[in-house]
Amino acid sequence: MQPLWVTEPGNGKITFSLEGSSRTPFPNKDAQHQALLDAVERATAELSAADAEIVVFELARAEAEARYGEGIYDGRGSTTPGDLLRLAWLPGAALVELPPGWQLCARAGSCGKVAFARGAEDGKKADTLILAKKKQVSVRFSVEVDAPAAKQELRGTAPNPAEARKVDDGQVKLQVEGVDFGELLGAKAAAPEKKADEGEEADMVVTAHEVSGKIDYEKLIRDFGSTRISKELMARIEKLTVGKGRVPRLHHWLRRDIFFSHRDMEVLCKMVEQGKPFYLYTGRGPSSAAMHLGHLIPFMFTKWLQEAFDVPLVIQMTDDEKFLWKGKYDEESGDNLMHYYHLTMENAKDIIACGFDKKKTFIFSDLDYVGHMYPNIVRIWKAVTYNTARGAFGFVGDSNIGQSAFPAIQAAPSFPSSFKVPLGGDDNMCCLIPCAIDQDPYFRVTRDIAHKLVPKSHPLGGKPSLIHAKFFPPLEGAAGKMSASNENSAVYLTDSPELIESKVMKYAFSGGRDTAKEQREKGADLEKDVSYQWLRFFLDDDEEVARIGKEYGSGTGEYWNTGSVKKRLIAELQRMVKEHQEKRARITDDEVREWMQVRKLQF
Repeated sequence: MQPLWVTEPGNGKITFSLEGSSRTPFPNKDAQHQALLDAVERATAELSAADAEIVVFELARAEAEARYGEGIYDGRGSTTPGDLLRLAWLPGAALVELPPGWQLCARAGSCGKVAFARGAEDGKKADTLILAKKKQVSVRFSVEVDAPAAKQELRGTAPNPAEARKVDDGQVKLQVEGVDFGELLGAKAAAPEKKADEGEEADMVVTAHEVSGKIDYEKLIRDFGSTRISKELMARIEKLTVGKGRVPRLHHWLRRDIFFSHRDMEVLCKMVEQGKPFYLYTGRGPSSAAMHLGHLIPFMFTKWLQEAFDVPLVIQMTDDEKFLWKGKYDEESGDNLMHYYHLTMENAKDIIACGFDKKKTFIFSDLDYVGHMYPNIVRIWKAVTYNTARGAFGFVGDSNIGQSAFPAIQAAPSFPSSFKVPLGGDDNMCCLIPCAIDQDPYFRVTRDIAHKLVPKSHPLGGKPSLIHAKFFPPLEGAAGKMSASNENSAVYLTDSPELIESKVMKYAFSGGRDTAKEQREKGADLEKDVSYQWLRFFLDDDEEVARIGKEYGSGTGEYWNTGSVKKRLIAELQRMVKEHQEKRARITDDEVREWMQVRKLQF
C-alpha cells in the first residue's frame, strides 16, 4: 500500500501478489487483464456494500504465525519491529498485518464506493494494471467518502485459524469471463453454469430429488394440484389450537406464508372438531452426522403442531434409503450400511433437542422397524405399477432395485396400521405430514392407492393430509433450497459462533445496492437478500421483522444497509445454535433408544 492519500486525500494505490494462485494458466492477454480487474472491482464493491466490521486485534508474533501462517505478511515480510503484531481481519476477504501507525475505518462500507482509476497519461504506464511476469496486481483507487479512523483502535474478535486460512488458500473464488472461460480462451473453454442470481433466472425444477432455479410457488400449486392455505383455513386452525389454550398464537411460518399449501387440511380440521384423533408423520434421511438449519425446519414446525393439536407423532429415519443411494462396498471391509444406522442415532439427538413430547413421540429406524410395516409395504408394492413409480420418481435402467422399491417404505408410515402398538390399533386415524413441497410427489402416489390399505370407514379414504413449506434458501442465493452437499450454502448445528459469523458475512447473498449512496436512494431487493429471508424464518417477532424489511427495503433507519441486517441475523443464529447445542449435549445414546422403543404412545 502506498500512502498516496497524504498528498491526494481520498486516493490510494495498492500492489498485491497473485503468486501461489491456483488459476492456471495465468492470464497473459491485455483483454484478460481488464476482465480480471473488472471482477476485482466488482468484488470490492460487494465487500463495501456488505459493510462488515473491520476487526483489529493484537497477537504475539510467534502465536500469530503459528495460528495463521506467514500469509499475514502478504509476501512482503513483516513491517513491525518487536514481537507484538497488530492484525486486521475483514471476514471472508483478508487477514493482514497492519504497518506501524496505520489506522482503519470501523467498517468496510465507511468510505462508500471504491472506484478504480483506469487508463494512463501520455508516455506513462497505467496505475491500474496486472504485471503478468511478476504475477502482481497494482490498483490506483479513489473512495467516495473521506471517512475518519475508528475511535476504538482494537475491536472485534480474532478469526479462527481455519476461516483465516480459507482467504489465503490460493483457490479461485470467482469464475471470470475472458479469464476462466469464454472466447478469449478458445472454443473449448465453456462457461460455468449460471446461478439463478446471475443474468437470466434459471428454469424452475422441483422434483423429489432436485430443486433448482427461481421458484414460482403459485405455479407449483397449479402443477401439483394442491390448495393454497386460505385466511379461512388459518382462522379455523387458530380456533382449534390457540382457541384451546395450548399455544399462544399461530406459528409465524403460518402467519408469514412460509407454510403455504396443503392437501385435505379442511377435512382434518373437521375430524378434530368432531373429537376424532389424528397423528403426525415426518422423517429424516441421515446422510451426515451434522444437520444444518434447513433440516430443522420440518421438525420445528412439527413440534409446534404436536403441541398445538396435542397429538402423537411418528418420525421415520430412512437409513436404508441413504445406503441405497449413497452406500459403498469395499472388498476388504464390506459395505457401510451400519454407518447410516450410526447416523440415525446421531441425527435423532438433534431431533429430540427440538423439544418434542416424549410420551407422544416414536422415532424409528427403518432397519429396526421395517418388519412391523412390511404387510403395508407389500400392499403398496402390489398397488403401484412400475410405470407409475418411474414417472413419479425418475427411476432409470441403472437404478438399483432397492431404489425402485423404497417409495413404498416411505409411504407406509402414512397408514395407522403400520403402528399397531404406538397408535393403539386405531386404523381409522388420519395422518398429517408437514414437509417441503418437493416431497409431495411421494405422497401423491400414496394418496392414489391409499383406499386399498384402510377400512372403508376411514374419513379420508386412507389419504394422508399434507401441509407444504416453501424452501429454506441457501446462503449463496435465495433460489432453490439449502443443500448439505455444499457447506458454504448452509449453517450447521455444529458450527461455532465465529464460523456462523464468517459464513453469513462471506457467503450470504445480498440484495443491497453496490454503493451506500444507491442503497440510501433505492433500498435493498428483499426477495433476493438471503439475510432478510432467513430472518423471516427465524425471528418470531412480527414487528421486528416488519421494521427490518421496511428500513432495509428503503435504505433508512438502523437497518438501512446489508451489514446491519447480517449482524442481526448472525446474533439470532448464534443464539439458536448455542441453545440447540446445549440441549443436544445432554442427550445420551441410552435416551435415544428410549425414544425408539416400540411402545404405546400416550394420547
